[in-house]
Amino acid sequence: MDLIEGVGESSSPPRSFGCFGVYDVRNDVYNRLMESGNEEAVSNPEFREQLDAHFNRLPPSYGLDVNIDRVDDVLLHQKLLALAKEPDKRPVYHVRFLENLSTKVDGNDDQQSMSVLSTARPCCNADNEGVVPSHNRNEIDFEPCSKLEDLNLDVKKDSTDMERRCLMENSSRSRQETSNVPIHEVIFSTIDKPKLLSQLSALLSDIGLNIREAHVFSTIDGYSLDVFVVDGWPVEDTDALSEAMEKAIARSEGSWSGSSHSHSAVEKALAAQVKSGDWEIDRRLLKIGERIASGSCGDLYRGVYLGQDVAVKILRSEHLNESLEDEFEQEVAILREVQHRNVVRFIGACTRSPHLCIVTEYMPGGSLYDYLHKNHNVLKLPQLLKFAIDVCKGMGYLHQNNIIHRDLKTANLLMDTHNVVKVADFGVARFQNQEGVMTAETGTYRWMAPEVINHLPYDQKADVFSFAIVLWELTMAKIPYDNMTPLQAALGVRQGLRPDLPENTHPKLVDMMQRCWEAVPGNRPSFSEITVELEELLQEVQGTSRASNGN
Repeated sequence: MDLIEGVGESSSPPRSFGCFGVYDVRNDVYNRLMESGNEEAVSNPEFREQLDAHFNRLPPSYGLDVNIDRVDDVLLHQKLLALAKEPDKRPVYHVRFLENLSTKVDGNDDQQSMSVLSTARPCCNADNEGVVPSHNRNEIDFEPCSKLEDLNLDVKKDSTDMERRCLMENSSRSRQETSNVPIHEVIFSTIDKPKLLSQLSALLSDIGLNIREAHVFSTIDGYSLDVFVVDGWPVEDTDALSEAMEKAIARSEGSWSGSSHSHSAVEKALAAQVKSGDWEIDRRLLKIGERIASGSCGDLYRGVYLGQDVAVKILRSEHLNESLEDEFEQEVAILREVQHRNVVRFIGACTRSPHLCIVTEYMPGGSLYDYLHKNHNVLKLPQLLKFAIDVCKGMGYLHQNNIIHRDLKTANLLMDTHNVVKVADFGVARFQNQEGVMTAETGTYRWMAPEVINHLPYDQKADVFSFAIVLWELTMAKIPYDNMTPLQAALGVRQGLRPDLPENTHPKLVDMMQRCWEAVPGNRPSFSEITVELEELLQEVQGTSRASNGN
């Protein structure tokens, strides 16, 4: 099924795709939170991945508008969006006091300059930690933090452009000069739908609030994040304002759900996903782009689903048969069960024959195969070890969940924008049977274990052999057995052939390769053991580097 030797259907498009050289604020947000000792950032090993997922849900303008001096705002927005997924809590809202503004007004609020002070206060007791609904109100407690600064109105759809502009024009009302005007911020999150902004502005007006700024964002999965800066509430007290907000929402309760106007295509897709287990794809919302790889039974495309870049593996209908459909169902079954930082994320699948496809996250960094052999990169030891550790963690997770990949190779190891390596392509992966052995020959010859080539029973240690070849490939930046055909290489491996040991590399790395490609599967280490050894080696290498730099 390979297009070229070592490159399967799951291989990622060239690294030149996209424009990922642009400044990405999420790195600064992450670093600021870590440097400040934020408990969530420091204690949660998945924090960076969750932070990236938050930014990926929102449009690029969100990242451009983040105030880097107030990075806690990002965590607040993340919690609000998480709460909005619970139907009985929608709309989720949060109120806080920003400042008392003393200003001269020349007849138009648009001419006023607003500075955000450090006096921001929570609407409830800030001593409470985490997300805590108060008195059944749809709000959360948080540590004091400022609003987003200098946000621009993010117009989601052309059809709502005029509506939003009219709203902003109407909110710029003339008022007489006043002093000590309390300025509050109200943030909403709920299911996105047409005319939502008008509904929210009417809600604020019902309480007697004037909108000074409106900052509107839509997530790729159909939720809204709407930030309003308002005046009109005469005191700093946010508890009373929250109570007024709760009553106003209750008065308009019927309009938040059940309206015929609210059932957008995104909402219907979300409802369908929930009903089918959160993974059945609505093909009407899946936009297929250019083809980026082909195999004997299907093709890989770049696509867009609910605004998110995705990779779409489509099986050709003319090749469908019972066996191929069984393999497809097996792959979907495995992908539904796996979720790990170092495994490509499953988004969904179309399972209604003959339109079968699998949708996964798009990996803009490309495959390690392309990185090494098409882009001609030679890895320095610290980077090599980081790549290898990523692979081991992903594979260790699969093995812990009783899954054998059966086609581990650099073409099936993909990188994200931060060069995190993830295991991909589960087309031939299987749940290990109760006896713990398999017999069918599968995989790619240059990376295949001898017991698989010989049609002998095999288990998870076959993946460890393949990893040894990957480790050699990362070290040498060469295709394994590049002077042989794939079949010649397979015959050689049967007879004990292994790649030539690397020279001028760390002896522990050479020893690791040799133990992983042992002929006897039981003598090979497990991925958990390999991970520990490689992490220790990385610490040793980094320590040596720091010591030499210090001298």
